[in-house]
Amino acid sequence: MKIKVEKPSKDRLLKLEVESWPIWEKEESVFDWYYDAEEICYLLEGEVVVKIEDQVVEFKAGDLVTFSAGLDCVWEIKKTVRKHYTFK
Repeated sequence: MKIKVEKPSKDRLLKLEVESWPIWEKEESVFDWYYDAEEICYLLEGEVVVKIEDQVVEFKAGDLVTFSAGLDCVWEIKKTVRKHYTFK
């Protein structure tokens, strides 16, 4: 798994304690990113396209996204992002 996108249930979000995670916000932009640890995030707002090697992954508000440690990618924020996040 490099990027996993899922539509979580309310129970899953409660179990993960998503509301206790910090919040990150970013305006429309394009930037390179490297994950040195696994990240799980839950998008409260926004739309994003992430490019890895020959794959394009899209996600938006309401999605729970997991990024594998060691992932090198390019983020393209199409609509301003506001997300809860945690690193493992």
